[in-house]
Order: sequence, then structure tokens, then C-alpha cells
Amino acid sequence: MIETQVKTAHPKGLWVLFGTEMWERFNFYGMRAILTLFLINSLMMKEADASIIYGGFLGLCYLTPMLGGFVADRFFGNRNCILLGGLMMAIGQLLLFTSASIFGTNLSLATTLMWSALGIIIFGNGFFKPNISSMVGSLYPKQEKSKLDTAFTIFYMGINLGAFLGQLICPLIGDIKDANGIRDIHAFKWGFLAASIAMLIGTLVFYFLKNKYVVTPEGRPLGGLPSKNEASDFEEGEAQKAVFSAKSLVMAVIAFFALFFAFRYLLGGENFIKTVIYPIIYASGLTLAGLIISDTSLTKIERDRIFVIYIVAFFIIFFWAAFEQAGSSLTFIADNQTDRNFFGWNMPPSMVQIFNGLFVFSFALPFSILWDKLRASGKEPISPVKQAIGLGLIALSYFILAYNVKDLGNSGLLGIKWLILMYLIQTFAELCLSPIGLSLVGKLSPKRFSSLLFGVFFLSNAAGYALAGTLGSIIPATGDKFIKAKELGIELQPILDKTVTPTAEQLQILTTNQIDASNPIFAGFEIHNLFEFFMVFVVLTGFAAVILFALTPVLKKMMHGVR
Repeated sequence: MIETQVKTAHPKGLWVLFGTEMWERFNFYGMRAILTLFLINSLMMKEADASIIYGGFLGLCYLTPMLGGFVADRFFGNRNCILLGGLMMAIGQLLLFTSASIFGTNLSLATTLMWSALGIIIFGNGFFKPNISSMVGSLYPKQEKSKLDTAFTIFYMGINLGAFLGQLICPLIGDIKDANGIRDIHAFKWGFLAASIAMLIGTLVFYFLKNKYVVTPEGRPLGGLPSKNEASDFEEGEAQKAVFSAKSLVMAVIAFFALFFAFRYLLGGENFIKTVIYPIIYASGLTLAGLIISDTSLTKIERDRIFVIYIVAFFIIFFWAAFEQAGSSLTFIADNQTDRNFFGWNMPPSMVQIFNGLFVFSFALPFSILWDKLRASGKEPISPVKQAIGLGLIALSYFILAYNVKDLGNSGLLGIKWLILMYLIQTFAELCLSPIGLSLVGKLSPKRFSSLLFGVFFLSNAAGYALAGTLGSIIPATGDKFIKAKELGIELQPILDKTVTPTAEQLQILTTNQIDASNPIFAGFEIHNLFEFFMVFVVLTGFAAVILFALTPVLKKMMHGVR
């Protein structure tokens, strides 16, 4: 009986990593909940620009893990990178607090501080993110790697408990409206301060508990300096160092620049984030993927398994592009075209996304038990099937939303229950896809590429977030824009329908009030209303689900026995 207990219990180090990640996600999601509203209301930016910045910021947060993974694997080790990243993120949040404190008297300095803060948080996240994920996989001995789906689902609960707390507390103290619906634009600073304190707590938890609990099954410290790695950490016959030839490194640099300019040409426009940051994200992902596969020490089985990670990562881009509307377009809709009456309480718009974290925390364990039961009876679907189901569910969630905004017109309000239902279905989608994806990387990665392949996997998130920023910026005018235009003496609908040509003076008034005089265009199609906007996501994720499901027999073969 005791023997069974030892084999089924999860190591205590998992709970230390759970706690560290929980506070880090409080910091990240709490800030994320109020960021776009702060950019629009305090720093006077347009919604489309705020969406692009939001997508670029999130994208870079998932691009820098590649750098963090490389530095950890080669030089600093996981532990040092986690501590460095945690401190950087806490400092970044303090800078946002300062920006939100001074914008009233010095807007240009506040804007500069905001950019600096986002830059520091991006690099801090890069050091933190891949290293904590790769340590979860290292806690388990080789014969217990089958527990990783369950371990990552538990770890994912930590992520979402933190997200829930951040999305509860930061909007409660940072996104405040009075009885007349007038927002206190000076309150955002308290949300950023709470995020900074949370990050400091998380860093201290890890610092004080790492030596006692974050250890291998034999009791050796995990994630130390790479020079202290032992041969027993690797699979039998597995190479311990990556071997990149000078030729492959030169080719990677050339490929990066060629891809950068190709994406820059395709994306076009004036916006710095859209024409520089987004191409960097997309080009980096493809270049790193190519570089890893050029390693001469790879066996055929290792190469096949890495290709499975790449294929799954590609489909995950479409999931995150749809899912990450939460902090941009869905927050704007919650703010401007939703009846947020929740059992008699008018919920802050930035808090509506809290339901995702709440639902993940509620359902992560049942999903974990479901996979365990299916595995015991030999009926568990392989990881790519789970992920295809996740993509199908997110398509369904947007279809329900599209159907319910169809007849709203310019002044109707969406019931908050439909956003809550959407977040519930998207949570089920996320639980089929995100922790399963992390686990798949843990199971398929050769040890010498562990952190780097987590970096590649997070790059698919980065590309998804960049695409989310682009898609969020095509949101058509919401009800508040028509009301505001009417107050200014302008009928907006005939201008958008092109039945009336606005005067130069009217155009100037609309621009000053951050109202667009034309409908957004996506892939050559004009987006006239919210129904068409949401159908973009239904089509993208629906097609991705069908194609991934069709590919699963091939992927199963390429996984060589790994489920």
C-alpha cells in the first residue's frame, strides 16, 4: 500500500513551482486585464492601436522565452533565470504604476515609461516562462513520464488560480466607474501596484523553497548551472549537447532576414509594431524551428517527434489568436456593448474575463481525472486529437456569440450571460489544448533541447498573440461610437455604409474622438458588424480543427509510441 502511495503521489517540488507560477500569473493577468483600458482612457490611444500594442506585447512575451531557454540551457541554469525574470517583471509593473500616476501632468513621460515597463516585463517573462515549465518535466523519473499530462494540468491550475486572483483584484482596485458610469482614469495605478507586489511574493516563494523541494527524485537540486548536469539526466544513448554547424547558423541568420522582410511586405502599413515587431515574431519562430532540425546529432525518431511538436504548434497559433481576444476586442465589447449586470452588481468591464480563470480552476482537476480514467481503460485520445477537440470548441464558442450579436444593431446590449457561456466553452477548449501541448513538448523533446523546444512552443503562442492583435484591431464600431458621434452631431452609420460622404471638418471631429469613418478590412473582406467579426474566428478555428483531426493518424506514427 505504501509502495503504491510513493508511486502515485506528485513530488512536493510541483507545489513550489505551482505557487511561484500562481503569483507570476496574478501579476501578468492582473496587468493584462486593465492594460488596454489604461492605454485608451489614460494615454489617449485608439482602440485599434491599443489592440496592436496588446498583441505585440503578448507576442514578445512569448518570443523572449526562446532567449531565456537558450541562456538557461547554456549558461545560467533554470533557477537563476527564474529569479532574474521575477525581479525584472516586478520592476516593470512598478514603472507602469509610475506611468499611471503621472500621465495627468506629463503625458509624454508617462507614455515613455509605459514603453519601458512593457520592454522590461517582456524580457523578464522570457527568463521566467520556459524555465519554470521545463522544471516541471524534470521533477519526474523516466518511468513516471506518463504522469506529465496530470502534472501539467495541476500546474495549469496554479496558472489559472493566479489569473483568477489577478483578474479579480486588479480590476476591483484599478478599473473604477462611479454611479453615472464615469471612469476614474487615475485608478489604474493601484492595479499595476498590486501586480508588482504579487510578482515579488512569487519570486520570494521560489527563492526560499527551491533548495528543499525543487529536486530530482534522487534529491539533487534541479535547474542548477548547466555545467553541473550529469549523464544520468539524459535518455540512454541520447546526445548531451546540440551540434549546430557553422553553415546551419549562417543559413539561420540569412533565413531570419529573408522571412522578416517577407512578413514585413505582407503585413504592410505604417504601424511600427505591425511592420517590425510582428515580422520579428513570425520570422524568429520559423528560423529557430529550422535551426533545431538542422542539428546533426538528431536521430530519425528524435527528428520525427520534433516535427510533431512543430505541426501541433502551428495549429495552436489559431487557437491563441481567437482565445486572446479576451484582453482587447472582448474587453472593448464588455465595456461598450454589454449589459454587465451580474446579480444586481455592475461588473467592471476588465473583470468579465475573470470567468476563464475561475472555470479553469474549477474544471482542471475533473479534466485531469477524466484523462486518467480514459488512460486506465485504454480509451484516452492521443494529444493531437485532444487539441483538435479544443479548436472545435473555440469555434463553437464564437458561433454562439456571433448568433447572439446578430440582431443587436447599433444600440442593443449583449447579455453578460453570453460572454460567461463563451468563456466556459473556451475554458474546456483550453483544457483540451494548452496543458496537453505543454505536456507533449515535455514528452517528445530530447533533453538537450528541452528549454529551447519549450521556447519554440511558446513562439507558437507568440505568433498567435500577434495574430490576435491584428484580428482585434478589425473590430467594427461598437454602440458607444454611434452614440458619441450623434452627440457630436454626426450620423455615423450612413458614413460607414458610404451613402453619405463626410466633410473634412466631420472627419477631423471623428479622428479627434478616436472614431473611424470606415469599416475595417480583413483579407480583402469588409467587416460591417460584430456578427461578421466573430465569424472570422469561427472559420479560422473551425478549419484548423478539421485539418488537425485529419492529420492525427500521421502524427501518431511520427510520435513513435509516445501518447
